[in-house]
Amino acid sequence: MDDVEANVDIHMQLFVGSKIYLGPIDHENDPIVVSKWSHDAEYLRLIDTKPVCPISEGQARKYLEAIEKEMEESKSLFYFTIRLKENSSLLGYASINWIEWTHDTGWIRLGIGDKVNWRQGYGTDVITLLLDYSFNELNLHRLGAEIIEYNGGAKSLFEKAGFLQEVCRRKALKRDGKWWDVLLYGLLKQDWEDRQVPIGGRTKKRGVK
Repeated sequence: MDDVEANVDIHMQLFVGSKIYLGPIDHENDPIVVSKWSHDAEYLRLIDTKPVCPISEGQARKYLEAIEKEMEESKSLFYFTIRLKENSSLLGYASINWIEWTHDTGWIRLGIGDKVNWRQGYGTDVITLLLDYSFNELNLHRLGAEIIEYNGGAKSLFEKAGFLQEVCRRKALKRDGKWWDVLLYGLLKQDWEDRQVPIGGRTKKRGVK
């Protein structure tokens, strides 16, 4: 029992960071915000390779309901809303998806919707929580991420978290008449653990430098 207590902190706040927390979908209020984000082409072009298209509040509600249904049925998706600690306002989303339990691998995605909340340190908070949850709670061995070449903020965030660029899909995306590379990043649990700071025989999350 003592050995277990020495290695497992059952009181650890898995979903609470310094500025934000990860929570479930609020089906009453979130569709309004998600619909608003869908009218910002710059935001959508940063997080996805699909053609951008604004959606209504009703479409946003169906979209969120479909995500929740997939979580329940597939068991290979964990979807979180990102909320500000001080007032629980919706900042964005974070997910661990395409999980292959046979190989203990998965992919992570995150997005901060409103430009006013960009470059406020929320992304660092989120990715720190996601990595800890993925590797320690889900016991995954490897995580991947897909980043578009022109998304410098995402590249910096993931590289600071320890991700390495492994694949460059050259000229895989065409936007506004120009071709862009799509980059695939990866992080192994062992590499992530090596970045943790040992304290008293245990490890403390160092997070993102």
